[in-house]
Amino acid sequence: MSIVTTIIPIFAVVIIGWIARHRGFIPPEFWGPANRLVFYIAIPAMIFRAVSRSCLDRQFDPLLIGLTLAASSGGYLAALAAARSLSLPSGCRGSFIQCSGHGNLGYIGLAVAFYYLGEQGLAAASLLAGFLMILQNTLSVFALQSSSGHSGSGRPILMARRVMANPVIISALAGICVSALKIPVPLVVSRTLDILRAMALPTALLLIGASLSFDFIRSHKATVTAACLIKLGLMPAAGLALFKLAGFSSADILPAMILLASPTATIAYVMGSQMGGDADFAVAAISASTLVSALTFSIWLGALNAF
Repeated sequence: MSIVTTIIPIFAVVIIGWIARHRGFIPPEFWGPANRLVFYIAIPAMIFRAVSRSCLDRQFDPLLIGLTLAASSGGYLAALAAARSLSLPSGCRGSFIQCSGHGNLGYIGLAVAFYYLGEQGLAAASLLAGFLMILQNTLSVFALQSSSGHSGSGRPILMARRVMANPVIISALAGICVSALKIPVPLVVSRTLDILRAMALPTALLLIGASLSFDFIRSHKATVTAACLIKLGLMPAAGLALFKLAGFSSADILPAMILLASPTATIAYVMGSQMGGDADFAVAAISASTLVSALTFSIWLGALNAF
């Protein structure tokens, strides 16, 4: 599959979403319900369908999963070091660390995996995404909470419940059970899932475009640039180095590289605003990294093809 014919259509839909918002076709009142529809129904249907049909003997590789999690953790550590060297204030420090490490796996990462690698690649990426989401949500909560100074014994337990209640994680685990136990999925259920998953990625990409905002990028130019370098450059570079040292082929690591190279997750804004972070910085980082990732995805996929 050509990199150009994969990346350009994906980000063209993102730009169409941005234009549609400014033309009034996607009003703000639509964002919340549409996002919940995609996040709680369409994306889980797509992930469950892909993972349940996969062969876990080929898809489940503990070493690959472990190295992917290690590369992601390294991104958070690099962001922590950068935040200290930049002497960021407490609220911005937590959001900076989160935006440098928390990837948009469900919307952008899985879209690139599906359109570039097809059904089998989507299954592998979905399996990895479940583990990455647990790690990245946990590290993001820790970064925001420690930076904001919020405390309370009930908060970590509450956030742990929210992480494990993530519909992407639940659907991936359910798909793993169905595949491992070889449970047959009735045809009527399969076709229902196929209908639901068909709307997942197009709607998600339109919503990503509608959420883009450039008002805060100029005022956070230096820190946004640093966050993008870590998220889109350092983290996938660390993953690539670890994978190659372990002897994996380029074909084996493509799903993991796509997830590691994904831009900042849109939920970084919600989590930051709820946990004492810098919401304005989060909006700037999300918007900038999403647009820049159109270029960096092409670079990383091209580099893997060259190996």
